[in-house]
Amino acid sequence: MELASRNITNLAPLGQCGAPYMVQDQSGKSQRVRHKSMQFEDQPLHEEDSRKIYVNDPRMTNEKYEFSGNEIRTSKYTIITFLPKNLFIQFHRVAYLYFLAIAALNQLPPLAVFGRTVSLFPLLFVLSVTAVKDGYEDWRRHRSDRNENNREALVLQAGELRLKRWKNIEAGEVVKIFSDETIPCDMVLLGTSDANGLAYIQTMNLDGESNLKTRYARQETASADFEGHSVSGLIRCEQPNRNIYEFTANMEFNGHKFPLTQSNIILRGCQLKNTEWIVGVVVYAGQETKAMLNSAISPSKRSKLESYMNRETFWLSVFLFVMCLAVALGMGLWLIRHKEQLDTLPYYRKRYFTTSKGDDKNFKYYGIPMETFFSFLSSIIVFQIMIPISLYITMELVRLGQSYFMIGDKHMYDSASDSRFQCRSLNINEDLGQIRYIFSDKTGTLTENKMEFRRASVFGKDYGDSDRSVNLFQESSIAGGFIHRRKWKLKSEVTVDSKLMKLLLKESNEEERLVAHNFFLTLAVCNTVVPILYDDMETIDYQGESPDEQALVSAAASYGYTLFERTSGHIVIDVNGEQLRLDVLGLHEFDGVRKRMSVVIRFPDNSVKVLMKGADNSMFSVIAKDIESGDQLFQETLEHLKQYSWQGLRTLVVAARDLTGAELEQWQCWYKDASTSLTERTTKLRQTAALIESNLSLLGATAIEDKLQEGVPETIESLRQAGIKVWVLTGDKQETAISIGLSCKLLTSDMQQIVINGTSEAECRDLLADAKVKYGVNGACANLKFRSDAERSYSWFSCDIKPSKKLQCDISEEQRVNMPLALVIDGNSLVYILEKDLQSELFDLATACKVVICCRVAPLQKAGIVDLIKSRTDDMTLAIGDGANDVSMIQMADVGVGICGQEGRQAVMASDFAMGQFQFLKRLLLVHGHWNYQRVAYLVLYNFYRNAVFVLMLFWYILWTAFSTTSALTDWSSVFYSVIYTSIPTIVVGVLDKDLSHKTLLQYPKLYCAGQRHEAYNMYLFWITMVDTLWQSLVLFYVPIFIYMESTVDIWSLGSLWTIAVVILVNFHLAMDIRRWVVITHAAVWGSIIITYGCMVVLDSIPIFPNYWTIYHLAGSPKYWITIFLIIVVALLPRFLFKVARQVFCPSDILIAREAEVLKQPTPILPKAVKQTST
Repeated sequence: MELASRNITNLAPLGQCGAPYMVQDQSGKSQRVRHKSMQFEDQPLHEEDSRKIYVNDPRMTNEKYEFSGNEIRTSKYTIITFLPKNLFIQFHRVAYLYFLAIAALNQLPPLAVFGRTVSLFPLLFVLSVTAVKDGYEDWRRHRSDRNENNREALVLQAGELRLKRWKNIEAGEVVKIFSDETIPCDMVLLGTSDANGLAYIQTMNLDGESNLKTRYARQETASADFEGHSVSGLIRCEQPNRNIYEFTANMEFNGHKFPLTQSNIILRGCQLKNTEWIVGVVVYAGQETKAMLNSAISPSKRSKLESYMNRETFWLSVFLFVMCLAVALGMGLWLIRHKEQLDTLPYYRKRYFTTSKGDDKNFKYYGIPMETFFSFLSSIIVFQIMIPISLYITMELVRLGQSYFMIGDKHMYDSASDSRFQCRSLNINEDLGQIRYIFSDKTGTLTENKMEFRRASVFGKDYGDSDRSVNLFQESSIAGGFIHRRKWKLKSEVTVDSKLMKLLLKESNEEERLVAHNFFLTLAVCNTVVPILYDDMETIDYQGESPDEQALVSAAASYGYTLFERTSGHIVIDVNGEQLRLDVLGLHEFDGVRKRMSVVIRFPDNSVKVLMKGADNSMFSVIAKDIESGDQLFQETLEHLKQYSWQGLRTLVVAARDLTGAELEQWQCWYKDASTSLTERTTKLRQTAALIESNLSLLGATAIEDKLQEGVPETIESLRQAGIKVWVLTGDKQETAISIGLSCKLLTSDMQQIVINGTSEAECRDLLADAKVKYGVNGACANLKFRSDAERSYSWFSCDIKPSKKLQCDISEEQRVNMPLALVIDGNSLVYILEKDLQSELFDLATACKVVICCRVAPLQKAGIVDLIKSRTDDMTLAIGDGANDVSMIQMADVGVGICGQEGRQAVMASDFAMGQFQFLKRLLLVHGHWNYQRVAYLVLYNFYRNAVFVLMLFWYILWTAFSTTSALTDWSSVFYSVIYTSIPTIVVGVLDKDLSHKTLLQYPKLYCAGQRHEAYNMYLFWITMVDTLWQSLVLFYVPIFIYMESTVDIWSLGSLWTIAVVILVNFHLAMDIRRWVVITHAAVWGSIIITYGCMVVLDSIPIFPNYWTIYHLAGSPKYWITIFLIIVVALLPRFLFKVARQVFCPSDILIAREAEVLKQPTPILPKAVKQTST
């Protein structure tokens, strides 16, 4: 996560004049895309809207009963609401409503085709399985809630601390927490075991960050004695909200009124660390705590293939309607034709035949029109499984199995962070095989986010050259005995520049030495880092929310400026063995608008300075004007910054100034008013910071290295070969982003870079238009949204992102040769582009480029870039990041991947998948993504085929029996067909089948393009499947009819034969397409046939069934087995010939690679084949 784009700030202390606070821009103009899941509300807080908390008086606090208790509930159901609520949620699936209507129709006497109980079985089975799963999950939530609510904490009651269950704690009560205990509710700190009111907390349960954070009790309350005394006070705070990084309030206590900010509140779920005890007053409890308000589930995502599946389901519904209409019309015409013979015809009689006269009993006959209508409805019941209800359960089980193997993949285990791959969403596994755009954060995603101080520009001179850099412990001879005087040992080893060290150790007051002194003093002071002293009281380490700050403080310590104590009002620095105590008068946190941080310090001689660091483009605007006029120091520093950026280093500018008494007085007055305000505090504090952040003296610049993660260049190269565009969205400056792009092979030397750095809407418009004209980019070349599948497959088949021949517009031959383009655009330009009507211009240009790098972008701008592609193309997008500023981008993309990095787990918690390193993305997409897509795509088509061939067999039978809507199959055979007879092989193949080995898929990334081209699932394959299904159903029905035409077998015997034959047929069909046979696969495919025979034997042995003993008569005849053999051969012969012809004359890339694997030939044949098929 980049320092330049962070709008989630750290916590730090202030002195007597104020409190720590945060400056945070939540609604900048650059933010176009707004989702509740991406942003916090930033409504102005008015006095009348504030919440009043009376300290130690919960009754007065909640006298209007408007505050919730501290009991939490994460469960969805109760015993009473479970059944209706769960059914309501399940019936959001339209297919379930369809089967409910079918079951209801079958309960009507004229339409009772199946037994009434039997017709309900499939729907009840699916509903029950889902309900049991949901019920078990909710029972676990209830158990967790009960354990949480019944925990106990010490609460101040009548002057004494008494144990009280968490669920009974109320707003206004004073609570005492001990070390390593969990905070039960959101509390404002009143006091701690530390004399200065300091407390350390760990927020792992809240945001996943493991590093310690500091919180402070106000000095006005820290010295108060709460136990055994009457305590009172009033807190006015904002209403409950989800922003865990900001808190606006003020407090009246013992006649003092002072502000409260984020550093004064501890949130529910945090743990107290390295602090003996704390005391706090509850301000938010239960469901109103920030932790509970943030417990909303991430936006649900739906698989793209599943959305395509609805299109095919519609066509199946059309087929179903046509078949039912044909049966109904046939029935009507048949009744009209035989109107006078209805009493005597064998297929339809209006009257029973009886032996006694006068006892004639009529059938329920409703007339020809109604009989025709009833025939239509009965046909719907008979053909109901044309829409496969079992497919939904099958897909969930298959995705679950796929996730199990992805999680267990040892190649995606990160030993450094001890993190395994995580599947946090089971709905979009197959989308991993269709990605065309990847949007990646840089810091912590492509890089390690482990910062190392490398270079420094001090007083216009460059330090940190490797020739002069030596280890600190080799420095004694150079530093003149400095090591002997040095008290502190850094936990992490740092290299220093010998020349710079000599400068700092000079006993002189020359300007260069004073600038160097102030430079490192600023690095040691201007931060929110917490020093951690070890037991030996010599070794020191630093904890901070920003790795950049930790690196800078460690660098200052290595040069002799060691921060070793921080309290709520002062900081103590060890300067080359001498302690320097500095009073902290105020600290303006880093935020995404100012992009700088400043601290107001009072020195022992009562002089006051402003020390500041920040991004170069922000800092240069507040540097003294005489420097900007051409001062050599400014020019040399600027030149060094450019050099650092081109080396891929992260840069910051350091500056300082003295404050006069009048300036200090004015600032303190403004600050006091701003920090205690309950209305627009953030804006007022930003305006207050502007008073002192001006006319600064330039001290120098820092350069920090953030190394690339292992395997990043190779991963990006493989993804590019796979036809995936990788866009980098970073908060770093442009030069740094470009340098990292070159080092990770995202940018190549032959690419033409298009840079868009606009400062106005008109300038951005001109830059975009000029680039499009210069490089021959036309809107038609880039906009792929409305192109047909065939056209798109043709132009993208090679996976090189170039316009097709049809859409190449007016591009010269020279430009075509030099086509690779790279777009570099900054966040300031995106402010004008994303909010104005320039989005289409940016889209056209960006999609014509192979690489896009967006630098200096805010979090919601990242989401806006993702939405730019999602809203204008059908391409699948994936966003990957590691920090909180990547959450909006991750949630916006079709697939979100979180990195378990150095900046907490916010990105992981908002993601669909999570892993330890960026390099695992290669295996996730090229291997598991490919496998999952191929499996699920085949699974859907096979389920359509499996059910359609069964329904069409019934359709031919109904036509054969004068449209009578009768069935030769028993009710249980129809139900068991999808649920038992054929379901297990489908699931096993969907989980275990592999068309290619992982080695081949990794060796030839272009094989991934099959998913992008939708080769495994498209309309063409659907219609081919339906034609094949039609043929197989005709063979399945008519072969037994012709063979047994002159025999004496009854219709139930034929029904038994058809049941066995269709199960064997669909399993042989499946066996023809299985690419990887293992023991489980054999057991599932052939075992399902055995199970079918077993069930048939059982059903045919029950005397009350009409098919009693039929299987025993049929199985003893050779004709029975010959019939089944002929059905299998004749039905599957066209499919077999089609597969052979395709393999020989028109092989796909996957078929070529598979043939090479099977024959164990060297696979140089594959790239050649890919190239030939791509042109």
